[in-house]
Amino acid sequence: MNPVTITSTSNPHVVEARKLRQRKHRQAAGRFLVEGLQLLHMALDRGAQADEVFYCEEMFVGAEAAALCERFRQAGATLLPVTRRVMEALSEREEPQGLIAIFPLPAPTLAALMLTGRELVVVLDRLQDPGNLGTLIRTADAVGAAAVILIEPCVDPYDPKTVRGSMGSIFNLPIIAVKNVAGLFAWLKQAHIRLVGADPHLGVLWGEGLWPGGVALILGNEARGLSDDVAAHVQAWARLPIAGKAESLNVAVAGGVLMYAWLRANQQAVAADITV
Repeated sequence: MNPVTITSTSNPHVVEARKLRQRKHRQAAGRFLVEGLQLLHMALDRGAQADEVFYCEEMFVGAEAAALCERFRQAGATLLPVTRRVMEALSEREEPQGLIAIFPLPAPTLAALMLTGRELVVVLDRLQDPGNLGTLIRTADAVGAAAVILIEPCVDPYDPKTVRGSMGSIFNLPIIAVKNVAGLFAWLKQAHIRLVGADPHLGVLWGEGLWPGGVALILGNEARGLSDDVAAHVQAWARLPIAGKAESLNVAVAGGVLMYAWLRANQQAVAADITV
């Protein structure tokens, strides 16, 4: 029997889904919203299990959204048909694609992160901008980083803007939030990961010589840079040249350049890990 189409924004499923736009409700419910066909495909490809999927066939363009619905159905998600008006109320896109899914919040831990001492780990010190975080997660995924670690308080990695900015990479690597700064860096040192901080004025240009092997690239808050309690643990510093008159670089840009510096120095080891 086909489910009854939801026509009201007051429907309990819709009300609860719309609450997930707020961080406190995401944390309380342990769930978050995802929309965008590419992101949803990537979530399924990584084995993420959706709880509920809202869909509006009237808004489907081409065959991709319908195929995604079938993938969700086969994966055991609850499919909820809705009207165009309800989908527009659920969506944050100017042009909704007719499909929104709710996923459980992942809960990875440091203890579950098995490091060999060769990996890149990206550590973000109390970032506040969801766009920057999404871009950094996407870049960390692109270079094959083992994890992104967030020192709290920080922007929510499951904020809709962060999820969109990650372009699906939020599903591809662990995103771990921590409060114990000293404990985090003691754990990284025990895993033989070198602690390299980024700063506009300190350290080696381009981080020359710092990248071979396991590295924790530590990036600071957009306005303040690295906090004193974080900087105290840094073992080496890397900086980027500024040839023009700009005072500094955006953290996502600087982080991306330095992540690729690490990848360039470790290409053979990363390629070997991929082929294993």
